Amino acid sequence: MIQENQTLPENLPAHIAVIMDGNGRWAQARGLPRSAGHRAGAEAVRIVVTECRSLGIRHLTLYAFSSENWNRPKAEISALFSLLLEFLRQEVPLMEEKGIALKVLGDLDGLPLPQRTALRHAMSRTAHGREMILNLALNYGGRAELVRAVQSFLREGASPEMVTEKSLAARLYTRDQPDPDLLIRTSGEQRLSNYLLYQCAYSELYFTPTLWPDFGVAQLHEALAAYAARSRRFGKTQEQINVS
Repeated sequence: MIQENQTLPENLPAHIAVIMDGNGRWAQARGLPRSAGHRAGAEAVRIVVTECRSLGIRHLTLYAFSSENWNRPKAEISALFSLLLEFLRQEVPLMEEKGIALKVLGDLDGLPLPQRTALRHAMSRTAHGREMILNLALNYGGRAELVRAVQSFLREGASPEMVTEKSLAARLYTRDQPDPDLLIRTSGEQRLSNYLLYQCAYSELYFTPTLWPDFGVAQLHEALAAYAARSRRFGKTQEQINVS
């Protein structure tokens, strides 16, 4: 359980990114179809979003569907997108009430029309939210995001001097948001999987064997406790940090 002094805002990350992994394995272990795992994973999303909002974490980014996920069986993709529509119908009114703004990271135009329409409506309806930003990475790939940013420079006829870390960040899906302080990946896998490659340059990485449907408040607090116990150096020595 997270300790009392670690729940203070200065010890919490401003931005958490999550790779929600393990829905299929969770279902398989129970003799259930993969769609049942995704449905259980959606419930975990509700729990984690609610707790992050309660703790005052201002930015939460969830890897919901990668550009590589199109290679999955069509039936599974269809079930995922149906679940997305259901999630939006149920959760958007609550998000609006709680001041949570929904944003999409990824190629929104590449999604099916019903989901694209529902997402745009949800983003418009929650745009006034000031308590928290919930980013859903949908049809997202980190490399494609960087290519998209470079293409925008080329279209503008930018000179080499105009290409800086700041101007590049302004062309990413996460523009105007802080980089993730903490990246959590569930299910025991330990890789980035083409997720927020630029933004996570200095993120603290936390890997847990817990499958995503089993990741709840207690597991989130464990990740936050691990984060609070770390010393973030950003390339500095410990001596330099102590002096500053």
